[in-house]
Amino acid sequence: MPALDSMVIQCPYCWEAQEIAIDPSVPEQEYVEDCQVCCRPIVFTVTVDDDLTFRVDVRAEND
Repeated sequence: MPALDSMVIQCPYCWEAQEIAIDPSVPEQEYVEDCQVCCRPIVFTVTVDDDLTFRVDVRAEND
C-alpha cells in the first residue's frame, strides 16, 4: 500500500493555507473536512492518475 502524500491547499472561506494528507490508493474520492483555522466545511475532490499524480479541488460546501 502506498504511503500518504501531502499537499498545501487554501481554504475557500478564510484563504489560509493548510497541509492535507492524500491517500493515493483511492483513485477518486470526495469528502468534507472542516478548515483547521475557521472550522467551516470544505469539500475536497481528489483524483489520482495511474502514475500516482493527483489533482485536488477544494470548494465551499454550498458552491
